[in-house]
Amino acid sequence: MLNRRLFLAAAAASLATGCASSRRIGPGPARPGTGPVASARISPEYLTMYRAMPEERFPVPAVDLTKIDPLYYRQLVDYAAVEPAGTIIVDTPNRFLYLTMENGKAMRYGVGIGRAGFAWGGRAKIQYKKAWPTWTPPGEMIAREPELEKYRNGMEPGLDNPLGARALYIFEGGRDTLYRLHGTSETWSIGKAVSSGCVRLLHQDVIDLYNRVPDGTPIVVRQA
Repeated sequence: MLNRRLFLAAAAASLATGCASSRRIGPGPARPGTGPVASARISPEYLTMYRAMPEERFPVPAVDLTKIDPLYYRQLVDYAAVEPAGTIIVDTPNRFLYLTMENGKAMRYGVGIGRAGFAWGGRAKIQYKKAWPTWTPPGEMIAREPELEKYRNGMEPGLDNPLGARALYIFEGGRDTLYRLHGTSETWSIGKAVSSGCVRLLHQDVIDLYNRVPDGTPIVVRQA
């Protein structure tokens, strides 16, 4: 079960942030020898993986992979985990999300972690998923940013929506934790800590994850 003190802190933080996108607050972990690369050095596999997706309800542009450390590209990795295959594991300090698989493998995604994402950890489940979800800012956020008043009853889906192309809703004991795994257009935020929000993935990555996991998928969030 989620630690109750952490859960209450998380709920308060999430109410204040509402999974909104914002500026970065600090760098990700240092990775010697890594960094943005010229497009000529990016393999065709990754160019295909992060291609434009015109078939989506709102066409998703291709990712400029030169803006992202290659460490955070989606990839199949060796991963020893005690959790069964089909479990989502969020490694908060290292900005990775793993989907465990058979035979000691996992699909690893680079993520951005909002400040609220550091406030909680434990075990829960993906209660349900939504494609192109509506985003509703909490009242506390509207009070701080009156220009969001027009979204009090919800912001229509789209690339500018803070939840992006997909959202996976995290519940514990039948109760909404107010945290989401969701898409983002802010490529700079992958592998970083940002000022607000939950756990964000590139649109192409959150769509891939959405297609791999069913409702009820267990999720483990690990802090330092």
